[in-house]
Amino acid sequence: MNLKKLLSTLILTLSLLISTLNPVFADVTNNAKHYTELKLPPLPEVKLPKYERLTLKNGMVVYLMEEHELPLITGTAIVRTGDRLEPQTKVGLAKLTGEVMRSGGTTKHTPDQLNNLLEQRAASVETNIGESMGSASFESLTEDIDTVFDLFAEVLRQPAFAPEKLDLAKNQERGNISRRNDSPESIAQREFAKLIYGKDNPYSRTTEYKTITPIKRDDLVQFYQQYFYPNNIILGIVGDFNSAKIKTLIQSKLGDWKPSLKPIKPQLPQVKQANADKVFFVNQPQLTQSNVLIGHIGGEFKNPDYAALDVLNNVVNGFGGRLFNEVRSRQGLAYSVYGYWSPRYDYPGMFIAGGQTRSDATVQFIKSIKTEIKRLQTEPITAKELAFAKESTLNSFVFNFQDPAQTLSRLMRYEYYGYPPDFLFTYRRGVEATTIQDVQRVAKKYLKPDSLVTLVVGSQTAINPPLTQLKNQVTTIDVTIN
Repeated sequence: MNLKKLLSTLILTLSLLISTLNPVFADVTNNAKHYTELKLPPLPEVKLPKYERLTLKNGMVVYLMEEHELPLITGTAIVRTGDRLEPQTKVGLAKLTGEVMRSGGTTKHTPDQLNNLLEQRAASVETNIGESMGSASFESLTEDIDTVFDLFAEVLRQPAFAPEKLDLAKNQERGNISRRNDSPESIAQREFAKLIYGKDNPYSRTTEYKTITPIKRDDLVQFYQQYFYPNNIILGIVGDFNSAKIKTLIQSKLGDWKPSLKPIKPQLPQVKQANADKVFFVNQPQLTQSNVLIGHIGGEFKNPDYAALDVLNNVVNGFGGRLFNEVRSRQGLAYSVYGYWSPRYDYPGMFIAGGQTRSDATVQFIKSIKTEIKRLQTEPITAKELAFAKESTLNSFVFNFQDPAQTLSRLMRYEYYGYPPDFLFTYRRGVEATTIQDVQRVAKKYLKPDSLVTLVVGSQTAINPPLTQLKNQVTTIDVTIN
């Protein structure tokens, strides 16, 4: 458990202990006979904590948010990069760069020295490169911020990419590849993305032995140099600091970092649905249940109908949702079942439905989900469903802003992807304004029953009736690791 979580847990435990000793609290809990009798206050308005945004002369954008509840300071630098930008022949390069950037030490400190300095202060510095973003982060006690931020800046600016750490990371990735078929859920998610985007698309391609082997230290250095420069970075710091002092610290450690005179504006991968109205199967003879995914290409958060689509998600999902009530509870066809519109910030996400079911119930399970998808288009939801879905959506939304670090992260993310800073407020207003007619309208507009791709991971001999009852032609996918 990191230091922040430990301190927060201790404070929460103490608060709960005090609450249980409070006679007023005890009286309320003793008199409440059922949860429906509880009188809950309206959801609070989301208010942004006070923050400051500035730009250094070298182009680095900086967000500062003071928060003095705990003697901690955390920071994250997000970098415009991602594994979607790595070459097709070296899939895994971005991930290795993000890992070895930290594990490989710096030009001033070996990996062991760096680790020891941080451990002595109960601090951390981490780096990572994901699908569409790179990051470097730190966590420090207030009293150690000068030392920890210095190490953070070293990792960000002067990674050594120690060759032995690259070898270790490559071996670990080979181990991940060798075990990737151990989980049927992982197989389903991996292969379904390939069916939607295409197997060679950067949003679905996978690391292979043949793409990992040729990666050398020079490749990591080149990838790092291509994207890690100050005018390609947004830095956010939140915690127990004085803004004037932290600005001086940032300027002293990052202000002399030379900007790129020709910042890269990478061309994002094109996206279109690779398959439609087809059934695919991965045979795993040892399984006694089927893992099912059904879906098609989706959209982005900036879609003006996003709020209504999110309400639609909560009509479909959860303990009070249609899929749970109908497919799991009434028909008894599912161990788990879900369906949701899953957007992305700057490329189309997916609409995904599915779950886990008995092998002999697989065909009926799929038919039932498809029936519920079509019913969303043909039958208006009830007022009760709308109220429940909007309340669930808004509850989830509000809880995303309890922690100042969460709020700051969202502000940085919106700027990174080019969203307006008031996006979160327009989203909430959109949810509140959503009507029964809006839900049916977006269901008709965005759900494509005739374009659904169906993937089943299960046992061919145990699935009865067979999948050919869904489609005459069922395509088998070979997931053998080469």
